[in-house]
Amino acid sequence: MIVHRAALLSLFIASMSVTNAAGCPRKDALGTSRVMTIDPQAFPRVGLKSFPQSLPLADKEVVLTFDDGPFPPTTTKVLAALASECVQATFFLIGRNAEASPDIVKRIAAAGHSIGHHTWSHQPLDRIGYPQALEEIDRGIAADEKALHGEARRIPSTPFFRFPGFASTPALLSSLQSRGIAVLGADLWASDWNPMTPDQQLRLLTERLEHQGKGIILLHDTKAQTAKMLPAFLLYLRRNGYKVVHLVAPRAIKSSMNDR
Repeated sequence: MIVHRAALLSLFIASMSVTNAAGCPRKDALGTSRVMTIDPQAFPRVGLKSFPQSLPLADKEVVLTFDDGPFPPTTTKVLAALASECVQATFFLIGRNAEASPDIVKRIAAAGHSIGHHTWSHQPLDRIGYPQALEEIDRGIAADEKALHGEARRIPSTPFFRFPGFASTPALLSSLQSRGIAVLGADLWASDWNPMTPDQQLRLLTERLEHQGKGIILLHDTKAQTAKMLPAFLLYLRRNGYKVVHLVAPRAIKSSMNDR
């Protein structure tokens, strides 16, 4: 999709808030370099692994994203690693996991991270039919919202969605766009769904990042190897001059958005 220059400029202006400052107890921490407000109208779908365009990141800027949680044994370790470096990320939650661990969902939000949506049960949405896929999306959003706010609702307070396995369909993409929900893919990933040691994962991820130079990074907070690897990866980012960009939603969700 071709983005008009005005929309791109609008996103850049909205993204200039700097957060790596007074609130961080460690002066040498990596920190969050800036906040980027994602307007779903300007960027309805991003991520080079799935789509022609990504976010307008500068060289050596990265966005950290985590899928499939919350899972208390590992999500808490991921949160601790991020807090140690004063870094914010985006967590794409599975609804049934959010329903099972609402306290962890609240901890994620309280730490300043953004919460996106990743369906109710992580089914491949391109294989189950359109009506069932919509129900998977909506039920997941409702569960995440209930964990966050105590009320199940199908309009997400943060309109970010990621397809399980990046398995989208044109009809589902159109539906999400019509509802003002941005689809976030990824530019590179750690392949942490494959068994490997934390050191192997760190080497793989850093090699890919050096090649790519910037981008939206996909990790999984449900993986023990990722939780163990993360402190070393954040240290790598800090020592090699990378900057972390935090994604947030516009403050107001348009009331005209369709509540399915």
